[in-house]
Amino acid sequence: MSRQLYLECYSGISGDMAVGAMLDLGADRQVLEQVLASLPLEGYTTKISTVQKSGINACDFDVILDEENHDHDMEWLFGSEAEEFHHDHEHHHHHDHDHDDHDHHDHEHDHHHHHHHDHVHRSMKDIREIIDAGQMTEGARDLALRIFEIIAQAEGQVHGKAPEEVHFHEVGAVDSIVDIVSFAVCFDNLVSSLGISDVIVPTLYDGTGTIRCQHGVIPVPVPAVTAIAAANKLRLHIMHEPGEFVTPTGAAIAAAVRTSEELPESFTVEKTGLGAGKREYKKAGVLRAMIIETE
Repeated sequence: MSRQLYLECYSGISGDMAVGAMLDLGADRQVLEQVLASLPLEGYTTKISTVQKSGINACDFDVILDEENHDHDMEWLFGSEAEEFHHDHEHHHHHDHDHDDHDHHDHEHDHHHHHHHDHVHRSMKDIREIIDAGQMTEGARDLALRIFEIIAQAEGQVHGKAPEEVHFHEVGAVDSIVDIVSFAVCFDNLVSSLGISDVIVPTLYDGTGTIRCQHGVIPVPVPAVTAIAAANKLRLHIMHEPGEFVTPTGAAIAAAVRTSEELPESFTVEKTGLGAGKREYKKAGVLRAMIIETE
């Protein structure tokens, strides 16, 4: 018997959906909580709950940011004057660091303000330091770094920069670090406890239209997603549904874990996990993950 994990991405994939699906499959929450507590990262709390998506129970993994970290929500994605102003202000603030007194002040209140200033700019080096400092298995650490590297390469390509020079915006935000580390820890936990040999990801389903991001209005699938799909030979399917169903984090997770894109002709399902998406589109935002067995 061989045990495989099948990720069914009919309504896309995002970081929080992927974490939810792993938790719903039975990944150890205590292990996850211990790892998150060991990360040198503050300004957030996590909440795991059961929600209904199209009447079906799914696991919702939510990273709740403290006020000062909170600037990427639906309103920002789809645009609003206030959010844009806030972002410019924060950006501007970041460059004040040249002043000595400011710098001194920053160290004094490091824990309190640190993430507020850094939120807009985090490099691969910063992210590596955070992940390296966390207490997790080597498997989880390697996977978390691999997911970030896939994103860094894609973002670098999109913005014409070397991966090391990429400053993570949406992705470098606290919530993305937490999503990616959480996924890596939960996935690693399931693989070792269940003895999973392969991960099947046939196709990523995305929507159409545009969304607003840090740089303005961009098309869906977003450029980082098409760059990840190209570099990792992921199959895409475009649905006639407006909205971003595949996020760069979700695409990078799929690229990092996938070992095959072909489902076995027949299999038995041992367990199913559903991860809930946050956005309210007409189509239910769920990622379904199945532990399947083949003879």
